[in-house]
Amino acid sequence: MEMKERVERFRDDFHRVVEEIGKVIVGQRDIIEGVLSCLFANGHVLLEGLPGLGKTLTVSTMSDALELQFRRIQFTPDLMPADIIGTNIVVESESGRKGFQFQKGSIFANVILADEVNRATPKTQSALLEAMQEHTVSVAGVTHVLDEPFFVLATQNPIEMEGTFPLPEAQLDRFLFKLKVGYPAQNELAAILDRTTANETPKADKILDAERVREMRWLIREVTVASHVKDYAVKLVFATRPETELAPEIVKQYVRYGSSPRGAQALILGAKVRTLLDGRYNIAFEDINQVAHHALRHRMILNFEGEAEGIDADEIVDVVLEEVKASHAAKSDRR
Repeated sequence: MEMKERVERFRDDFHRVVEEIGKVIVGQRDIIEGVLSCLFANGHVLLEGLPGLGKTLTVSTMSDALELQFRRIQFTPDLMPADIIGTNIVVESESGRKGFQFQKGSIFANVILADEVNRATPKTQSALLEAMQEHTVSVAGVTHVLDEPFFVLATQNPIEMEGTFPLPEAQLDRFLFKLKVGYPAQNELAAILDRTTANETPKADKILDAERVREMRWLIREVTVASHVKDYAVKLVFATRPETELAPEIVKQYVRYGSSPRGAQALILGAKVRTLLDGRYNIAFEDINQVAHHALRHRMILNFEGEAEGIDADEIVDVVLEEVKASHAAKSDRR
């Protein structure tokens, strides 16, 4: 199949899934597209929003449309790592001999919803680290491979932070995107009431299967990146680091640590998805700009002054984008 046909099929399949999810979820199109972009880019996503905004329903509906196995894990302070990854149990054979047998945990599924992940202890949160990065889990020295595709979507509540355990920087960095879920508009809330207070509840039909998801992931990796576009992504990441010459004044004043190399990877992978959805084969600057907030907002660690003044990471990304775009434009004019 030629590249043009593959790109058109990717775009059609992506939009078919979005529309199918839209039969159940009212509005939130940007969130739905962001979650699907992470899934197809072989990354994970962190959703931040208040309770009751449809985060859980969005993920379960996506699993239905993609014919993927879905499991929800409710994170609580008493949740143990073995509850997630599994453990060895003693079993007795027909002959009476006893031995250990591995009992799989909830992590063994295609789509994992880690609900309110910041309510579990750091020990339990860390149980996700190996699974998210390596797509494997290790128990008693034995490594168990997870089924592909494997996708973690974690949610956290920005309020009621008392007694919670904020995700450490190493864990946050493993999420490709951080998406913020907002309130529905008035007309959307009315539509939500129509769908959820009647006798019939809409349900998504199966659109794609696991094999097709893997094919779409391969296509994303084949999208080319020109050297000047790659340099642009690199400059955006360096501009989030206060010790570099590219850092704007707001970064130097309020940021303690900037984005890791994973931030640049997230920019490129997210931009590749935007490129394919636009029917193109090469990433443009605008593709990177569209995903910059999703890719960088959770990868900057504010210093004490930034925390005290309540600086929003999105504000910093706005300034970084403006500074880097202006620098790029000035460089182009000199040429």
